[in-house]
Amino acid sequence: MAAARRAGVVAAFLLLFLLVGCKARIHKLTLKNETRFFVHLNTFGFYANGTLDVSLRSLRLPQKQVNYSVYPVGFSLSRSRVSGVLSYTAEETETCPLTLSKVTNNEPLILFLVDIHSCSVNVRVFGDQDNILSAKLKSDVQTKVKGQRSSREAPANAPAKPVEQTKDADKTSGKVPDESNAKTELVDQTKQDQMAGITLPEFHLDKNKSLTLALEKVNDTYNFNFHLLVGLLAEGLYNFNFYYCQNMEPGIDQSYSFTLEVTEKNPGGFLSAAEIPLSRLYIGMAGVFFTAALVWVYTLMKHRYSVFKIHWLMAALAFTKSTSLVFHSINYHFINTEGHPIEGWAVMYYITHLLKGALLFITLALIGTGWAFVKYILSDKEKKIFMIVIPLQVLANVAYIIIESTEEGSSEYPLWKEILFLVDLICCGAILFPVVWSIRHLQEASSTDGKAAMNLEKLKLFRHYYVMIVCYIYFTRIIAILLKVTMPFQWQWFYEFLVEVSTLIFFVLTGYKFRPASNNPYLQLPQHDDDEEMDEIVTESGALEGISKVKKTSNGRERQKEATL
Repeated sequence: MAAARRAGVVAAFLLLFLLVGCKARIHKLTLKNETRFFVHLNTFGFYANGTLDVSLRSLRLPQKQVNYSVYPVGFSLSRSRVSGVLSYTAEETETCPLTLSKVTNNEPLILFLVDIHSCSVNVRVFGDQDNILSAKLKSDVQTKVKGQRSSREAPANAPAKPVEQTKDADKTSGKVPDESNAKTELVDQTKQDQMAGITLPEFHLDKNKSLTLALEKVNDTYNFNFHLLVGLLAEGLYNFNFYYCQNMEPGIDQSYSFTLEVTEKNPGGFLSAAEIPLSRLYIGMAGVFFTAALVWVYTLMKHRYSVFKIHWLMAALAFTKSTSLVFHSINYHFINTEGHPIEGWAVMYYITHLLKGALLFITLALIGTGWAFVKYILSDKEKKIFMIVIPLQVLANVAYIIIESTEEGSSEYPLWKEILFLVDLICCGAILFPVVWSIRHLQEASSTDGKAAMNLEKLKLFRHYYVMIVCYIYFTRIIAILLKVTMPFQWQWFYEFLVEVSTLIFFVLTGYKFRPASNNPYLQLPQHDDDEEMDEIVTESGALEGISKVKKTSNGRERQKEATL
């Protein structure tokens, strides 16, 4: 238990260093010297009139000339067919999704192909579109650049010089016309236009199947931005990805860098369609768990003579779960209104989430071993289980915090997601061992100590508890996820609802089966008579685990004689 407290303190201190960029709906991702050919940037569920604002800054590609018709570079925005699993931009390793010439169905798909040679972004549109794209066309940029160049080269009232004469004059003065300077000024002008509220031209993508947007060059880097308004017929769950298709070829590992700012909104807030109900869901479930915790405390006070330490640990778990849900609800509220969480509330949520996870697995394992009910000493094998499960549970919570605090497109995100899944699976499997050991010991005791009926009742209870844990693990880790990927995008919050309800049912059933009551077979002790005394389970060492020490006396006089001695 001391090791658990130390691990919890260390994890709490780690929170302060992990919350540098909390997960938000206003995303800013910076990749430097990246070599992945595929980067999943984000998944978001858009309702009608939802908006997507993308601003690419400081795109730096290798200096080596690339044939962009064969190895395109760019972004894809695709709507999933059912949920977040099936989409046009699935990780296909054989062909680059940016080279698609047609689609097999009418799901909306937009490709943004970056061509640094022509300083343009070619937009290709597929499927049934009901979206409006706002962006600056390349022709507008060229016209503006030419106008800026002509205004610098000649006064308004001066006669126009021939092209040859202008070049000779530039050579004589030592100045070379620099088109990048004009584009640098254009970038500044674009920012000024945005601040002044000047809107970009709009294009209905159902009528415009191809567009050429402006790619602005600043020194050796490239920028562009666009704004997308989602129509009624196009609402759904969208995946936004980046591809550098040349790195798909074996042996090619060229690096690139860019900074991407993405802002996603739905009418009324920054949350995805599936996340909008979560704030109300969590605060509602927090009230339910808090009520259940109060009922449990009332039960403990009513049967105080049958209460063990583990009963109060179960009460602490229920209150911690309720508190964690309150902070989770507050966290989503601020994400919806501000576009990002408030750091103080986020820290409180992560701390309570970590404590809740550690208390859950500790409580389940202690109940499974029979600690405090039947025995007060853990065997060596049971101690090893705690030494493994508690640090792994802390690691799983740290992995969850890191995932919540980083962007999906970062290289660390997939790694920590795999760590979280693996560690959580190991912890769920490990807490089953103490229950299995208890079942085995009860089976042995039922045939050796003469109290078969009582041990069979306890054995039945432990088997029910084992089945409850297995069902809870399978439902929350597998079945609920399968339901999530088959639901419509706006109903995927139902996955969180199922997880919370199943957790509540598991808590209630566990409390009911191990409640402090005189008629609970788990807590029943053998009746004392003149011929036998209570069994003492010897658990000081793993070698003696499960052996019962039975002391018998022939009559009351011998017992009194032993007492006098």
